[in-house]
Amino acid sequence: MTSIAVLASHSALDVLDGAREEGFKTIAIAKRGRERAYREFPLVDKLVTLDDYRDILKIVDFLNSEKAVFVPNRSFAVYVGYDSIEREFPVPIFGNRFLLRWEERSGTCNYYKLLDEGGIPRPKTFNIDEVDRPVIVKLPEAERRVERGFFIARDRDDLLKKAKKLAESGLIKLEDLKNASIEELILGAHFNANYFYSVMKRRLELHSFDRRIQSNLDGVYRLPARDQLDIDPDVRYIEVGHTPATIRESLLEKVFEIGYKFVEGVRKLVPPGAVGPFTLQFVVTPKLELVVYDVAPRIGGGTNIYLGVGSQYSKLYFGKPISLGRRIAIEIREAIEAGKLEEVTT
Repeated sequence: MTSIAVLASHSALDVLDGAREEGFKTIAIAKRGRERAYREFPLVDKLVTLDDYRDILKIVDFLNSEKAVFVPNRSFAVYVGYDSIEREFPVPIFGNRFLLRWEERSGTCNYYKLLDEGGIPRPKTFNIDEVDRPVIVKLPEAERRVERGFFIARDRDDLLKKAKKLAESGLIKLEDLKNASIEELILGAHFNANYFYSVMKRRLELHSFDRRIQSNLDGVYRLPARDQLDIDPDVRYIEVGHTPATIRESLLEKVFEIGYKFVEGVRKLVPPGAVGPFTLQFVVTPKLELVVYDVAPRIGGGTNIYLGVGSQYSKLYFGKPISLGRRIAIEIREAIEAGKLEEVTT
C-alpha cells in the first residue's frame, strides 16, 4: 500500500491529515526534539526521528520499502538542500523536485526569472548604487540563516546607514549585501494566493488566500506612531503564523491570470512544469494592479490554517470544502488508480 511521507515541519500536519482522509498510510520524519506535535496528534502511522533533517538521505531504503510518495515543504528544501534533493534522494516526490531551487532570489535559478518568463508584474530590482526610491532589502539574518533580515530604506544613503546599524546590532552581516535582493517598495494590500495545478484533471485550481503574521513586525504594527518613533525598534520579519483572508471577487480575474501565467512560465523553464500546489504572494495597489513579490513553488505555510475545515474555493470544485493537504492526496490517489503516478511525481 502506498504511503504519504513528509518532513515533520512547516505544512506537515495539513499533508498528514489530508493523507489520512484519503485512506493513505502516513509517515512523518521529525528532528529529535521537534517531534512532539506529531506524537500528540493521532495522524501519524510511522514517526521516524532523526538527529538532523539531512539524515533523511540515510533512510531512502526505508521510504521506498514503504512505497512512500514524499511531499516536499520549505523545511525539506532548506535543511536537506537542493543538490541533495535532486541527486541523492531517489524517492518519488510529489510535484517537480527541480522547481524547488527556483524559490531563491539569486543565482541562475530564481523566481524573478519565472515571473518574467510568464510576463507577471513584479517589483523592480536594483543594485545598491542604483537605488533612487524607497526599497525593501531582502537578505538572511546573521545567525539564523533561514530567517529574514529584511529592512526598508528610503534611498541609497538610508540603505547603507540602516545596513550598518543592523550589522552593528548583530542582526545582519554587511557582506550579505552583495547578494541581497533590493526591490522597489510597493505599497498595497498583501495576499498569498494558494493554487493547485492538477495534472490528472489538466486544470489550474485556486484554493485559498491567507496573510502572514510576522514577529516582531506584527508587534510594531500595534504601537502608536509616536511610540514607534520613540522606541525605534529593529523590525524583524520572522514568519510565525498565518491568518485567513478573502479578496474581492472582481479581482479574481487577475488572480487567475497570474496563476496561469506562472504555470506557463514554469512549463517553459523547468520541465515537467508545475505539478500540485504553489503560492504567489502579491500586493494589490490602489490602482488594483497585482504585483507578485514572492513565490513558493510547493505547499505554502499558510495552507495549514484551512486544515480540517477546507479551503474557501475548494467547495466550488468538489462540492465540499477540502484542505490543500487533502487535495494533494486526492491527486496521488487518482494517479495511482489511473496507473499514472509517474506523471505527478519526479
